[in-house]
Amino acid sequence: MATALSEEELDNEDYYSLLNVRREASSEELKAAYRRLCMLYHPDKHRDPELKSQAERLFNLVHQAYEVLSDPQTRAIYDIYGKRGLEMEGWEVVERRRTPAEIREEFERLQREREERRLQQRTNPKGTISVGVDATDLFDRYDEEYEDVSGSGFPQIEINKMHISQSIEAPLTATDTAILSGSLSTQNGNGGGSVNFALRRVTSAKGWGELEFGAGDLQGPLFGLKLFRNLTPRCFVTTNCALQFSSRGIRPGLTTVLARNLDKNTVGYLQWRWGIQSAMNTSIVRDTKTSHFTVALQLGIPHSFALISYQHKFQDDDQTRVKGSLKAGFFGTVLEYGAERKISRHSVLGAAVSIGVPQGVSLKVKLNRASQTYFFPIHLTDQLLPSAVFYATVGPLVVYFAMHRLIIKPYLRAQREKELEKQRESAATDVLQKKQEAESAVRLMQESVRRIIEAEESRMGLIIVNAWYGKFVNDKSRKSEKVKVIDVTVPLQCLVKDSKLILTEASKAGLPGFYDPCVGEEKNLKVLYQFRGVLHQVMVLDSEALRIPKQSHRIDTDG
Repeated sequence: MATALSEEELDNEDYYSLLNVRREASSEELKAAYRRLCMLYHPDKHRDPELKSQAERLFNLVHQAYEVLSDPQTRAIYDIYGKRGLEMEGWEVVERRRTPAEIREEFERLQREREERRLQQRTNPKGTISVGVDATDLFDRYDEEYEDVSGSGFPQIEINKMHISQSIEAPLTATDTAILSGSLSTQNGNGGGSVNFALRRVTSAKGWGELEFGAGDLQGPLFGLKLFRNLTPRCFVTTNCALQFSSRGIRPGLTTVLARNLDKNTVGYLQWRWGIQSAMNTSIVRDTKTSHFTVALQLGIPHSFALISYQHKFQDDDQTRVKGSLKAGFFGTVLEYGAERKISRHSVLGAAVSIGVPQGVSLKVKLNRASQTYFFPIHLTDQLLPSAVFYATVGPLVVYFAMHRLIIKPYLRAQREKELEKQRESAATDVLQKKQEAESAVRLMQESVRRIIEAEESRMGLIIVNAWYGKFVNDKSRKSEKVKVIDVTVPLQCLVKDSKLILTEASKAGLPGFYDPCVGEEKNLKVLYQFRGVLHQVMVLDSEALRIPKQSHRIDTDG
């Protein structure tokens, strides 16, 4: 009698929403919801061949949902990983008396095995492009008597340095990774490059080691060894040994870092560096959801300094951050402040102003695009000029807001529309099928709804006058947008029991008789109902729970 459902059909259903039960529903609640829907959709109750066929499909769907949720093991898998988790190979050998925690552990083991099979296909490319700009001629101009020199009428802006680096990782086994990196640099007409190869092995859950080999035209061969080890659950150490070969001989180097978690959000570091630019450094870093704070002190040759920096993280969609730092040492004093903001799904744009003695004033612009970084340090002046500070601060803000309004915002809107259109196109077939299933469900509900309405009218109970589900446009500024709603009066009346309607906290699109009329867009449910002869009205978000009747929904007829 029953026809099998395709995997695509099952994958597009929310079982809890289909049965209209809470995720914490007991076995008794599941059984009651299942029995009620079985009575509604049982094929033997319908003699018409077309209705009987439609009832079979819906009955099988409800039966599949109940089978998954009534079994503790499959329900635990579904709750943690969804329907995709049920499709993973290997569950048939799992002992059925396992707890949800043990099932999670088993799933992660199966997932690790699958990841290892795909290991050879993965790399982790990273790159940096840095372009240094000398714009000091904008502010540090010669006196007037030199202005008659040919070509001196316009400021000279030059690119004085450039650096490009790239690296890729190639997993060899579950514990071994090969890393290949290279870099090219040029400054004031002189340049060079280098290439490095490293082999990293994870020796245990507590540590790893890495061998590095490098060569370049500015420096000779390099041999290095890096070791990482967790000493305790709250403490770890990193050691880096290197031998640099050059025309002056062998130059050894050693760097050791000892770190300890002082609390959940704070880490303390002790660093000792011997060899080239020997130094001792200590720092404390505190990172929370809303801020990042660093204080550091270094004693060394040739640089000794003290540093304090703070970054505030705004809890907005654009992940806006503002930061400031003060660094003072033998080289002078530098004050730096700036901000960064997410401008698209994979891009973060930031700018910072650096004011120092004797460094002068610089503007640093940085764009992070996925794993690539583009950095543009612009040196404005060697002096502390208020005009340079003003333009370095205000200029990027004006440019950003102009670009955001004229370029970024329209581009993101167009991208969202394109993705939404693509989503609609890919879901068009499924939406049509869901619409047909919903219409079939509504036809199957007619007789039950007629009996429910008669029972509710006899006791002045809950009558659903009208109900709509989909996209509503109430804002005058969005008048051009099209309203996309469907009538769900019958499906909601069918869910009324003992003059009450309870909808759980889940998308309404999975309820019997519902479907999604506007894929990817914000949806609401609007209900006009009558209780004890009085009209009530309520509108809720798609995933918001609903319980009616309520006194607060009553329409004030006095106005």
